[in-house]
Amino acid sequence: MAKSKATITLDRAKAEKAAALAGSRSISEVIDVALERLIHTEQLRHDVAAYGKRPLSPGELAIADLPVQFDLGDQEVDYEALYGQDE
Repeated sequence: MAKSKATITLDRAKAEKAAALAGSRSISEVIDVALERLIHTEQLRHDVAAYGKRPLSPGELAIADLPVQFDLGDQEVDYEALYGQDE
């Protein structure tokens, strides 16, 4: 995607803090990261809202009735020896 120059007014302290947190080398990079994250967040918000408007299908509802086997596969681990007893 082509990039173009833009003039913006921003809070320099916020931009510098964001650059430090994101490990960015420039304000342009900070803004690019911020826009990508905003786009991702808003797309996710719209997807969740759209999903919430649609009722679950009978197949989706049936998934909740499936049996679940809870097995961590750790029968050989002696948790009492490792961590002691809960009191």
